[in-house]
Amino acid sequence: MYAGLLLALVWAGEAAAQVAPAQGAGTTSDERVAALRRVLTDYGGLTRYGSDNSELPPPGAGERRVVFFGDDATERWQDPALFGAGRYVNRGIGGQNSAQLLLRFRQDVIGLAPAVVVIHAGSNDLARMLGPGTRGTFADNIMSMTELAKAHGIRVVLASILPVCDCFRDQTSLRSPVRLGDFNEWLRGYAGSAGAVYLDYFTALADGRTFKRELTVDGLIPNAAGYALMRPLAEAAIAEALRGAQ
Repeated sequence: MYAGLLLALVWAGEAAAQVAPAQGAGTTSDERVAALRRVLTDYGGLTRYGSDNSELPPPGAGERRVVFFGDDATERWQDPALFGAGRYVNRGIGGQNSAQLLLRFRQDVIGLAPAVVVIHAGSNDLARMLGPGTRGTFADNIMSMTELAKAHGIRVVLASILPVCDCFRDQTSLRSPVRLGDFNEWLRGYAGSAGAVYLDYFTALADGRTFKRELTVDGLIPNAAGYALMRPLAEAAIAEALRGAQ
């Protein structure tokens, strides 16, 4: 029993060490401890938006709610012009992989009764955060989320994984651009076969295989200019998904 507990603590410590840097270079020791505590007590992040979800009223008559569901890039997309009106709901949690997203999909997506969900995952699968991070496990989780959404009449937009660069610090050793391209190729193909919309952020943000330096804060997360490029692409993909629902 003690050996198992020790292994669990070591695993969680390594996980927290991975999750905390994903939030930015200025992570404090208190933030690392908080990350460790979250991993140990709430692997799926189910408590993060529990209160917010309970306070969110159901969509009104004719309202077509959209949930942006994802990891670091989604959580840090704090654009009042996009999310302030209430039609678009942000349910991103930094550091999460696709398995964790799947765990909270029913609570943070289906329970909000959206017309469309924008699923943006994979960056932390590439980095093998809290899981094996193979294309197979990633694909299984994306397919499960897509099938759950379709079963509840929710249209699906699958967003590409963002490019990375070593512009500010090393990112590509964790997230190989070759593997990243392979994951995105699978996403594009699956979106076509599953009747989902593929949202190609990668092409707009990349120079070849790498994140354009002028569009990122750290080689992983977009800056304001990067998000400004992403917004019309997201809105066009949402509009396409809604047309398919008519």
